[in-house]
Amino acid sequence: MSSSESIFNVSVVGVGGQGILLTSDILSLAAMHAGFDVKKSEIHGMSQRGGSVVSQVRFGKKVHSPIIPDGASDVLVSFERTEALRYLHLARPGGRILVNNMERIPVTVSSGLQSPARDIEQRLAAHPGLMLLDANPLAEQAGNIRTANLVLVGALSTLVPFDEEHWQSAMRERIPAKLLDVNLRAFALGRDAAG
Repeated sequence: MSSSESIFNVSVVGVGGQGILLTSDILSLAAMHAGFDVKKSEIHGMSQRGGSVVSQVRFGKKVHSPIIPDGASDVLVSFERTEALRYLHLARPGGRILVNNMERIPVTVSSGLQSPARDIEQRLAAHPGLMLLDANPLAEQAGNIRTANLVLVGALSTLVPFDEEHWQSAMRERIPAKLLDVNLRAFALGRDAAG
């Protein structure tokens, strides 16, 4: 948490369709249930075409702006390695970087508009706060590959200053009842893997 303002900053990044917005919604709700003032912002880009999506959540006693300055995220959550590298500048020195250990080839690379990033693993490993998590196999273990985002939410829950009950309340509020059990399993697997 930023000591000067007592505000905790989390940036969530990935590509469209990975559950970035659901993740930031759950984080925001959990922070509200924990009694924090919360602000959230979203940048969708070309999310429906597999482009980057960035959502930023700030919480604390009193938050005035939803925008997190570059280099000020206490936690950067990335749904895959390439996006983690692209948005590494958002993380503060000494911050945590939670990354799903997978790589999704961006449309700009597969179409030949950009070259693929090189040495992704080595460049990420240079950050001392890196936590690589194999979220996809854990999501399959939970019962649905599409719950990889909740695996990451579970891991994230170990890095922020509020209780598991606040996360549980947020998930029950935001996730449809028919999908709740599999998502709760994914959350628990992510929490255990990070713990």
